[in-house]
Amino acid sequence: MTLATTLILALLASPFQFGLSSMASGIHHITLITRKVQANVDFYAGFLGMRLVKQTAGFEDATQLHLFYGDAEGTPGSLVTFLVWEDGAPGRAGYGQISEMSLAIDPASIGYWLTRAMRFGFRSEGPADEFGEPVLRLKDPDNVIVKLAGAKDLKSQAVWDGGDVPIEHAVQRVRGATMLTEKPAESRHFIESHFGYRLQANRGTIDRLVSQSGDIIDVRDARGFWSGAPGTGTVDHVAFRADDDEAVLAVHRALKKENASATNLHDRKYFRSLYAREPGGTLMELATNQPGMMVDEPKATLGSKLFIPPKDAITNLSDLKVVLPQFSMPGQARINYRDLPFVHRFYTPPEPDGSVFVLLHGSGGNETTLMPLLNKVAPRATLLGVRGRATEEGFPRWYKRITPFSFDQDDIKNEAEAFAAFIEGAVKSYGLDPKKIVYVGYSNGANLLNSLLYLHPNLVHKAVLLRSMPVLTTYPHADLTGTDLLVISGKMDAYGKYAGELEERLKTSGATVDSDVISGGHDLGDADVPIIQKWLLQENKLQESQ
Repeated sequence: MTLATTLILALLASPFQFGLSSMASGIHHITLITRKVQANVDFYAGFLGMRLVKQTAGFEDATQLHLFYGDAEGTPGSLVTFLVWEDGAPGRAGYGQISEMSLAIDPASIGYWLTRAMRFGFRSEGPADEFGEPVLRLKDPDNVIVKLAGAKDLKSQAVWDGGDVPIEHAVQRVRGATMLTEKPAESRHFIESHFGYRLQANRGTIDRLVSQSGDIIDVRDARGFWSGAPGTGTVDHVAFRADDDEAVLAVHRALKKENASATNLHDRKYFRSLYAREPGGTLMELATNQPGMMVDEPKATLGSKLFIPPKDAITNLSDLKVVLPQFSMPGQARINYRDLPFVHRFYTPPEPDGSVFVLLHGSGGNETTLMPLLNKVAPRATLLGVRGRATEEGFPRWYKRITPFSFDQDDIKNEAEAFAAFIEGAVKSYGLDPKKIVYVGYSNGANLLNSLLYLHPNLVHKAVLLRSMPVLTTYPHADLTGTDLLVISGKMDAYGKYAGELEERLKTSGATVDSDVISGGHDLGDADVPIIQKWLLQENKLQESQ
């Protein structure tokens, strides 16, 4: 019988001790949700000086970027990770959630960090004494409370000194987290029983639990608080450390025996894990120390490459690189996004050729939906995806519709005016040449574009209208001379019968209109790519001849 088997049997035989209480314990990582990836990188890799050790597509949703920060080797216990919900809805911290996280620094470094926060323009509170150690409170760009705690005994064996923070002042590892719960006694018992923590001290409404690794969980009595809500600016879960797979399985069996909210086991490539919610509602994970962050890239280049979950065979890496939000490391050139009327996102290819496509999605899409298709059409083009502001059953649109074939006329006019203002702002803010922009709209995004041609003439000079139809009940006069358009309809599309009417109206108004029909229906596909490419080639040749 192996030592691991003996330990597990001993744990399961005990009526009171089910989890890791006799094994090494502690925090493996803390995972949060951020709304703006660039601001997040600038804070954690820039201001805090932590190392970006991994960037992956999400394991639950491959179109979601997941960033990992830590020490030089991405050691378990040093990791703070972020799910990127770019321009996503904000959440709310409350009971059933982690409300604060703390990072360990040398106690003598508090003064350095106070000065650094002032230099970077971050408001800080403190230093204050918390359970006998100095603590400086900050808020990250998502308003998550981040505490820098002077913990002299928590040291990293692989301190990262690749940033501009001197090694003696560097963030060492995760110090701990504060959990809000309406069931403090049950929450505390759950953590003590299954994750190897014990009570260290009490201060009023807070019980401080400590692990064998020396990190802490503060269980705060939050009865009378509001409940937490998931979203950006919140902590998704805290993960605890397990020595190996058998330790995870032991806790899994113990949770099932208690009829707790255990979930299935997961292989996250860098660790294997188990999720469960404690009695107060906070999501917790148990993750193995191995294989670790260096299983697919060496220490020297950690965090420099995007990885796809190994079992996600349906996702194309090149498509993901277009869809996932781009960011620059501290000190590198980046796009400084402006506060404009519409949520928008740029994709800049490795070697841009100077062309710019402005993309308007269809119903239920977003600013990234058309990016993979247009990247196939023009791999060196810069793409500017824009998100419609109207919604239908929670999904983005460009204007309200009354029935599938009738639309809110006032809303079309209002949103067209707002979009025209957005383009004017984008041209000034990002240095775009309005005469070189190619607009590409799909479905109701294309319909906003064809309405824009009449409501705001001379704004759009070149556009591709995919599965489009006329939606205005009354068209003002507009001279579209000099406007070049491509209209692609679907033979099996229920909206396709309106394409001829649209084309005729555009031609009558003076526009140059090329058209084509694919054999499919309303959906987009690879059949659209060569048609758009051919049209662009003709347009470029015509422009060169002039």
